[in-house]
Amino acid sequence: MIHNLEDIFPHAKPWVDNLANIPPATWVNGPKFGFAGWEVGHILSLITLGGTTILMNLRLLGVGVTQEPPSEIYRNLRFWQNLGIIGIVVTGILIGSANATRLYDSAAFIVKMLALLAGVILTYGVSRPVAAADGAVGLPQKIWFALGSAIFLFGLWFFVKSDLVNVGVYHVITGAALIVLFVTRGRLRWIYAGVLVAMIAGQFIHTHILIKPDDYDHLNPVNKGWTAAFAAWIVGVALFQLFRAGRTAEGGPLTKVIAYATILVWVLGAAAGRWIAFA
Repeated sequence: MIHNLEDIFPHAKPWVDNLANIPPATWVNGPKFGFAGWEVGHILSLITLGGTTILMNLRLLGVGVTQEPPSEIYRNLRFWQNLGIIGIVVTGILIGSANATRLYDSAAFIVKMLALLAGVILTYGVSRPVAAADGAVGLPQKIWFALGSAIFLFGLWFFVKSDLVNVGVYHVITGAALIVLFVTRGRLRWIYAGVLVAMIAGQFIHTHILIKPDDYDHLNPVNKGWTAAFAAWIVGVALFQLFRAGRTAEGGPLTKVIAYATILVWVLGAAAGRWIAFA
């Protein structure tokens, strides 16, 4: 299995190693602003893009700022989304060139790049046009959604299969759990939350009391089973509630699936960036 970019482009190693010695890496590592400053800019850009995208897609899910139609939310946020994506790309290239050797052998970096590509497709090719049309999904958006979702799912699969960083998938699961909790209403919300709490307690007892903390031969398959159970419960409740709601004036189930995917792809990118330091 491919683990990092070095596995894909092994002959590029001398060039990658030399990137830290030439501009723009030398500018990033210079005394005026420094590597940490560019990292802060990268994180702020991600927060700007991710936050505005989440707000817009929550509106497509029928929650959040519901006083305005999705098209108005889109018009108010599109400048900040554009600013965020420009900031991510510019700062990413700069800090990436200064840290090229580390990224070259990082599995999490591949996941982050896949999430970035899928995020741009799902945001600019799908959710923004859908929001601008107040939830209507046209044929071009369906095509872009299929492409972006395929890349997103491949990145998620790669994250799960990568040693040392696969635990980071819990960031995505937690994000999905919170979105579903926020979107679900009435008695179903209490049932959903109650089962989640029971599952969390069950996993804790199973992996901290019934099995010794250092018994990895038994812990690993048990944790994988609990991870699959969490994902199945969260996805199942999400699908049930969005199909039960049916079609509204602001779109049907597909509109909401698009919103879920667009939010979670940026969660995946942030989670992968968090785990680059580990593998």
